[in-house]
Amino acid sequence: MAKKLKVRKIGNSLGVILPKEVLNDLRVEEGDDLDYLTNKKELRLFANNPNFAEEMKVFKSLSRRYRNALGELAK
Repeated sequence: MAKKLKVRKIGNSLGVILPKEVLNDLRVEEGDDLDYLTNKKELRLFANNPNFAEEMKVFKSLSRRYRNALGELAK
């Protein structure tokens, strides 16, 4: 569901204040990093997971080793 946020002046920059519900959904707190993607019509925010690269490395290693078992579980 789309909701509106107001762009405000924060120091010498412009910004938006994220509602508590959004912060809870993203599981972020003050000081955490957010990643974003943007195009001409939208902005997408993602909670930054510093362990993501390491977790993907482990997953790729295990997925090769247990390829057949994962294929059976996917059915």
